[in-house]
This record gives sequence, structure tokens and C-alpha cells, in this order.
Amino acid sequence: MHQKLLHPNWVVAWGSAARSPSATWATPGFAVIGVQPTFSPSQRFVLVGDCCFDRTILLQKQPDAAELSDLAIVAQLWEQWETETLNLIEGQFALAVWDQERQVLCLGRDRVGAKTLYYTTAGTTRWIAPRLRSLNSYHAHDLDPIALRDYLCCAFVPGAQTLWQGVRELRPGSYLRPLDAQPQRYWQPQEQIAHTDRSIDWHAGRVRSLLEERVQQALPVGESVGAFLSGGIDSSCVTAIAARLHDRPVHTFSIHFGDRYPSEIEFANWVAAHCRTSHHILEVSPRQIWQLLPETLAAMDDPVGEGLTVPNLLLARSAKQFVNLVLNGEGGDPCFAGPKNKPMLLNSLYGSAGEDAIAAYLTSFQKCFVDLPRLLKPEVWSAIKDQPFVFTPELEKRETTFLNKLMLLNIEFKGADYILTKVNNLTAAAELKARSPLFDPRMVELSLQIPPEYKLSGAQEKAVLKAAVADVLPDVIINRPKSGMVMSMQQWFLTHWQRQARSLLLNRNAAIAPYLNQSLIRDWLNYRGEVFPRYGLKLWLLVTLETWLQVNRR
Repeated sequence: MHQKLLHPNWVVAWGSAARSPSATWATPGFAVIGVQPTFSPSQRFVLVGDCCFDRTILLQKQPDAAELSDLAIVAQLWEQWETETLNLIEGQFALAVWDQERQVLCLGRDRVGAKTLYYTTAGTTRWIAPRLRSLNSYHAHDLDPIALRDYLCCAFVPGAQTLWQGVRELRPGSYLRPLDAQPQRYWQPQEQIAHTDRSIDWHAGRVRSLLEERVQQALPVGESVGAFLSGGIDSSCVTAIAARLHDRPVHTFSIHFGDRYPSEIEFANWVAAHCRTSHHILEVSPRQIWQLLPETLAAMDDPVGEGLTVPNLLLARSAKQFVNLVLNGEGGDPCFAGPKNKPMLLNSLYGSAGEDAIAAYLTSFQKCFVDLPRLLKPEVWSAIKDQPFVFTPELEKRETTFLNKLMLLNIEFKGADYILTKVNNLTAAAELKARSPLFDPRMVELSLQIPPEYKLSGAQEKAVLKAAVADVLPDVIINRPKSGMVMSMQQWFLTHWQRQARSLLLNRNAAIAPYLNQSLIRDWLNYRGEVFPRYGLKLWLLVTLETWLQVNRR
């Protein structure tokens, strides 16, 4: 049972012809594969799902539910409130609820997208699963060219689309009822700046109080807890709060790539010593990263084309040797204005407005946006060049301050489609639970109430977060500039991956061959054509895409 919760592998079939010889439970129009469903008290509602939420408030209303599973509590609530139940539960969940009386299926997903939920869009039978990979047998494997374009720009696939034309993802804070309707939002982050007359210290106090509450709620009772520790402010403050609040040992886990390469391990060591954690350091080699990429991508849904995916999986496996639950600092950048927003902020001050806003935003990812006309085959480029980007509506909102526009984009897309998907899928693959206190919905809401000048104060990023934890971390951590995890992708392609990359990307039978210009990729592999190349990052983006396609087409 424990493994099924960590590796949600259920599939639901819906439709007039829905049936499956491998169904574990079925009724006309609805079938469940892989798990036994949970029933509401009257048996009217049949629930399948993956959920974990804070029970504190719910148990005040239903004290007799203490012995029930989270899904059984949702089943009780659904009988009374139906879709309003989604507003009552705070946590991580992806749900499919079958109404036996009305013969209607409803899908629901948590507010920030900690859990995922996918569904096919064609045919008399529709298929639903929390893992995109679980649906591979139930849809055609035609690539969605717009999703391909967006992946090449961002290193992840943003929005409801997936790389498969016939599969969509239910967005965070949404429900879908019935399945052929348009999704409805029950929760959406929005700017609500409040208490502008208060000082930064007052706002920092609110952040600190909520952070302690969220960390406390996540701590496992009677067990050691883990924390991924990079040495940056986000992971460091979560570690420091956990070390103060937990009555059991705190284990911290950090990675580096060997003494020859730059790293932040010195800062992680300082934090671990300051917080008196049991610290574990993992060295990851370029050879491991290449070898384990297929296995890592099999554990993910849509691909994430950045280098830390394999190291994140290895770090999770290392942590599993000591703990069952690990905290992380994900959410600090999107909620409190991390440094990656600076290129866009400078563009807003000194660049052009209007149509150039989306170009500036996509260029800020520093991936393949400017290369699209050359990288995509002419017929592919022609088909998608005028198609809008999912980011445009948010960038065009006039009533939202510019910094919070970026925050909302980061929360809505980077958070759900990249940050949380990566950390939760890869920890689950190691049979480990993950919690992100800085990316809790309540933290998101609070961050959007804080005046923007307290998040980015002059040149200081995350000023209010730093003020909130200044007393629990050494000054060298609070006030150092963020550098991020440095990966020498450029050097590794030259010294370790050149032959393998050529074989993978330039093969005439490569999965990317019908879509991408392999002659340009050959130039990149030969390091030709640009004065200031970022070939390593671009090549890894393509290596990830080709590997993901091969893994999922088998």
C-alpha cells in the first residue's frame, strides 16, 4: 500500500464503451485499473486518487474521521459538498470521482500542482491517470508541435498541453466535470497587495510565522526528517526551521560534481554545521548523469530539460537510506522574487513594451527561443510560428504590478510544470515523500499580499524572506548572492558526452529527426556558429527530449 501511494499507477476509463480486462473495479461507463476505489458512505460516489492533506481543521468538524484515510475523508466530504470539497482540503491531491447516480465523472487537482493528472481527449473511451507514462498504451504518439516549441523555449512544457497531441493535463486549482467540458478554476493565485503602510519587518514576521506552521505540519511524528540543502537561502531557511522545531534528528543532503568543478558545497556545509544536522554529501559524475538519464526520464512525466534531474534522483535515493520524508526549499524563487527575474525587470525598464514582452520573457530562459526558425524544420516552423504562447494573457494584464506578473507566471507554470513535477516525481521514484513548505498555497497567497518592493528591494532579491529568517541563519548565507547549482554542461559535452550525443541526436532514425534541423545540431556539437555559445545547455535540452521520446515510445 505504501508503494502505491508513492507511485500512483492507477488508470481510469470513462465512456459508453469503457471496459478493460485488467480492471480492478468496473461499472457501466466507468472502470478502475490498478487500485481498489474508495466509496462515499452512501456508495453514490466512487473515488480514485492520490492525496495527502492537512487534517487539522477537517477533524475539528469531523472528529470521528481520525481513523479514516485521506481519500475516505474526501469521500465523506464529497457526499455533502461535491466540488466545493476542493476548497475545503489543503494539501496535495489528484482525484477522479465517479457519480453513480448521475453517471458523471469529475477530476480535481490541488491548488499549486504538487500532484499531476492527465487525460486523453479523443475516442469513445477516455483514459485518466496521475502519470503521463501510464497512458502510453491508450493514445497515439504524435507530437504536439506547439508543446514541442514551448519545450525548446523553456526546458519544460507549460500549461494544459503535453508533448502528445491527444493528451492534456488538468491545471492546478482546477476541476473538470464532465470530461468533455472546459476545466473550471476553484482557486487561482492573484495579486492582492495589502498592508502597504506596514514595514518590511512586519511582513517578514507573517512570513516567518507561516513558514514555521508549514514546516511543523510537514514534520513526521516520531521519525527523523530529511532536507535537501544547496546552501542557498531557500533550502537553508527550511532546514534551520526544521532543526529548531523537530524533536528527532534532521538529516541534510547535498550534491557536488567533484573538486574540479565549482560548487556551493562550502555554503551547505556551513548551514549543516550551524543547524547541527547529520550531513550527507553525494558526488555525482558526468558518466552517472548520462547513464541514468533514461531511467530518470521514465520516472517523470513531460520532460524537464535541465541538468539537475539525474542528480535529484540520486540525491533522493541517498536520502531514502536515512528518512522517509524530505523537505526542500522549492518555492522561494517564484514566491519571493528570485534573481532569474532580473532580465525581465530590466527589459520592462529599458526595453520595448507590447509584443516584445513575450519575446523578452522567452529569451530570459536562455534556451532555444531565438533559434526556433533555424532549429525547427521549415514545415514545423511554418505551422506554429504565429500560434500564441500560454504566457501571453498574464503578461498583458494591466492591473497587476510587473514583478507580480512574473511571480504569477513562475507560480502557475514553472511551479506546476517544472519545479514541483520534478521534485515530487523523482522523490516518489525513490519511494520518498517530499514537502515544499515555501510552495504551500497559503505561502503563495501571502507572498502576493506583500508589497513588491519588499520582495525585490533595490538589488536585493527575496528581501522579506531573508528578513524573516535572519535570526536562524549565519550572515554569510543571508547576504550572499545566489549563484545556483553550477553544472559544467559545456565542458562535459566536450570531454565526456561528445560521441554519445552525436550517435543520439544525429541518427537518421532519431525521434527528433522529423521535427528538428540536424545540420544545425551538428554545428552545435562542433561548437560552430555563435560568438558566445550556450551549446552545452541547448544540447542537453535536445538530449533530454530525444531520450524522453525513446523511453516513452518503446
